[in-house]
Amino acid sequence: RFMIKQVEQMCKSSGEEAKSFGQGQGSSWNSLKDQIYNTFVLRLVSCVQLASKLSLHYNRVNSDTALKFLQSLKYSYTKQELLESELTVLETLQFQTNVSTPLAYVELLLEVLGHNRCLLPAKPLHQMCLELLDFLYLTRDTIYNTLLKIAVENSTPSKLQVAKFLTVKEDSMLLAVGIISTSMFILDPGHWKEVVEHLNCITGITSQSTFEFSYAVLKHIIGSTTP
Repeated sequence: RFMIKQVEQMCKSSGEEAKSFGQGQGSSWNSLKDQIYNTFVLRLVSCVQLASKLSLHYNRVNSDTALKFLQSLKYSYTKQELLESELTVLETLQFQTNVSTPLAYVELLLEVLGHNRCLLPAKPLHQMCLELLDFLYLTRDTIYNTLLKIAVENSTPSKLQVAKFLTVKEDSMLLAVGIISTSMFILDPGHWKEVVEHLNCITGITSQSTFEFSYAVLKHIIGSTTP
């Protein structure tokens, strides 16, 4: 998120400067690339530091650790530059760092299922969910295209149907439910429907929607068109 926002801001300011000084787009873009290149590793470390502060309460990546890492890569940044870099990242993100991810939804739902005493192989299920999330993001467009065709019951969806489907692609709760459902089907198909019913009660997402999502994922895992 930081890199996207940084590039957007730099492109905007670079474009304005180019107009002011009558420079061409080529020189402006080269200058922009140099700015990103020269600070990329420092900003990357700052993002890792901030992420560790949000999630690793007792084992955070502190400034000394970050500096040692940078020095091992032959960078000579100071602690002050490291702190300023963290602040730059935070300001660029407008201090909006706690953004929910699909994994957060998955883990929250797993906790609720466990609290409700739904029979789950907790650790293997969590690990399977992680692997399926990786798989889904590597094949995201393909899986969602399959899901779209299932939803509209048409192999060639219209532009309007594709546009309306965008809200489905952005639904993190549906994604989490689908990932848990698919993981459960792989690990313990005997309790699969029970878990899907529990997920329906917790989230309100229909069993049919969950089945369709799991089918779309499984279809691309096994490479088969068999229902």
